[in-house]
Amino acid sequence: MTATDRVEVEARAKVNLLLRVLSREAAGYHGIETVFVLIETSDRLTVERTGNGIDLVVSGAETGPVEENLAYRAAAAVLRASGASFGVRIHLEKSIPVRAGLGGGSSDAAATLKAVNELAGNLVPPPELFQLGAGLGADVPFFVSGARMALGWNRGERLFRLKPPPSAPCLLAVPTVGMGTQEAYERLDVGRDYTTPRATVMLDETAFERWGNIARLGGNDFESVVFAKEPAVRTLFERIAETNPLLVRMTGSGSTVFAIYRRERDLDDAMMTIGTREQKLIKTRTL
Repeated sequence: MTATDRVEVEARAKVNLLLRVLSREAAGYHGIETVFVLIETSDRLTVERTGNGIDLVVSGAETGPVEENLAYRAAAAVLRASGASFGVRIHLEKSIPVRAGLGGGSSDAAATLKAVNELAGNLVPPPELFQLGAGLGADVPFFVSGARMALGWNRGERLFRLKPPPSAPCLLAVPTVGMGTQEAYERLDVGRDYTTPRATVMLDETAFERWGNIARLGGNDFESVVFAKEPAVRTLFERIAETNPLLVRMTGSGSTVFAIYRRERDLDDAMMTIGTREQKLIKTRTL
């Protein structure tokens, strides 16, 4: 088997350093403002050329019906766009917790787009690949972009690449309870008056040079609705905040809570304090 018949790639997770929901369109889509940053935690994909069709095997987690998996849909999109006359076999090894706000499915989709396109001789140009990603999900364009950190707005598909602050120890705390993205938006919409402009926030490159600056920018709008429905997530957030992190946030629509620390030793101490009885703890780093 030649190198062009098989591609292996990592699909990194992300966290949202801030997330503001600014508007709601008549069609139900929401306008957001967020900052993505990649972390070391990743899934691994092996994509091989086959005679025809798409065969997806997932190990490490239950991700639902194969045809609804974003990696499967990404492969189908590239095969159509490139006019490829072959099929693919995808082995997806999951390490990123699913439905946890870490972008695992979106990152898998972006990695699959690039891998299948490579098997097709890169017939789909980067701008079109980016558009295919936008059609799959709001977070996918960030992962397709190759940026380690970016400001995203509108539905998340408009991006401005940022230089990330120095790599730092990052703790992921994944609780056993959570909330689906659709429910989180529905609960957020209750009582929201989108006709009233949100308070303005000055965002420039200097705001993201240091972790202390980022901590002062604000939090995640979904924290209030998730905390209200799932008090255990609020309690977890508060316990982590007491371990002296540089910043603590919930990522995405939840329910993973993450924290950035100055030193590995501070993170290790925090893990011992918090424990793993009611949540899964993952030690990682920002990129």
